[in-house]
Amino acid sequence: MNLWFTEDLSIVPGTRAQILIKKTLHSEHTPFQRIDVFESETCGRMLALDGVIQTTEFDESSYHEMIAHVPLFSHPCPKKILIIGGGDGGTVREALKHPTVEEIHLCEIDQRVVEVCEDFIPSIAGFMRNSRVHLHFEDGAKWAKDHPETYDIIIVDSSDPIGPAEILFKYPFYESCRRALKDGGIMTAQAENFFLHTPIIRSLLESGKKLFPIYKYYYTTVPTYPGGLIGFTFFSTGPQPQIVPATENGVYADFIKKLNYWTPEIQSKSFVLPARANRELYESL
Repeated sequence: MNLWFTEDLSIVPGTRAQILIKKTLHSEHTPFQRIDVFESETCGRMLALDGVIQTTEFDESSYHEMIAHVPLFSHPCPKKILIIGGGDGGTVREALKHPTVEEIHLCEIDQRVVEVCEDFIPSIAGFMRNSRVHLHFEDGAKWAKDHPETYDIIIVDSSDPIGPAEILFKYPFYESCRRALKDGGIMTAQAENFFLHTPIIRSLLESGKKLFPIYKYYYTTVPTYPGGLIGFTFFSTGPQPQIVPATENGVYADFIKKLNYWTPEIQSKSFVLPARANRELYESL
């Protein structure tokens, strides 16, 4: 008998997603959420939190490469990075590829997410014990508030605005992140699908506009996510997102050749939105 994982999309009423799975590798309830890891038929190993798909081995690179490399290549010299959420480890893996990065602080509220992903999805989470990575199992919103003027880049790799991640979509959190950035700092955050979640994205852009001179939205394609894509806010105190430093020499060239999704051209074009999205997200902002 076929076994289907069914995701009822609570933030997109009336829709659901299904993936055929071979077996359940792990399932548990933590004080924060339910964690499941599955071996799927066509997408490799898959992480779900509270019944919502977070990542699969099949298409995780298009998400993790874009949430990490767009801000990191936009900053002239990123050294100290804060990742809030991101317990699967993919964003850490990508940030470590940048030779200027000296410290990555991962602040994940649920320690078990990190431990489960290390055990069952090492292709994504296998870099968490790197000497440049510092793990903090705490509330990311409080962490940002308590560390003013500390980071060159903040990456908010969160789940949907339900449950533990809801606070990460609120103005006070964005305000704390702005204060936690150094001069010239950049903040990037998971910001949903422009077809399905326009009010959520517009609210985030409105918050960003009050705090940052540069406020934009960009996106990537992820087949296993609702609508096949996911977007990010890009808030900057100075650097423009489309500006990519020279990437044709040295260590940059070495790792860029091995990426699965990100390219300099993708970085620039990912900010180009359809007419409808431009109207609904930016007009009268």
